[in-house]
Amino acid sequence: MYKLQRMLLQDKCTREKGNKRLYVSKNFITHRQKSYENIMSETGIIYRMNRSIQVEGAFGVLKNDYEFQRFLLRGKSKVKLEILLLCFEYNINKLHAKIQNDRLGSHMFPLKTA
Repeated sequence: MYKLQRMLLQDKCTREKGNKRLYVSKNFITHRQKSYENIMSETGIIYRMNRSIQVEGAFGVLKNDYEFQRFLLRGKSKVKLEILLLCFEYNINKLHAKIQNDRLGSHMFPLKTA
């Protein structure tokens, strides 16, 4: 597998014919293989199905409902503060909606089974 990947990458990465070589760390390949096994496991499949449902909706609400287009402040610490305030606002509004609709004991998105 390692030699095949190296040959494929070497053919695709260079336009010139010659002595250029591309090396891939064996440690990287083992970590990537472990990550792939985790993603393809039963638990990983369930996590991926639910992540696609839950995360995209939050960004859609921030962009469309809250009309968030860009950060107003500059700098890592200020941007971090601004996104934390946006997340806080989003979670408070979500909690308020749950209280109003009497859904405090239930989960918004139940886990799907594969």
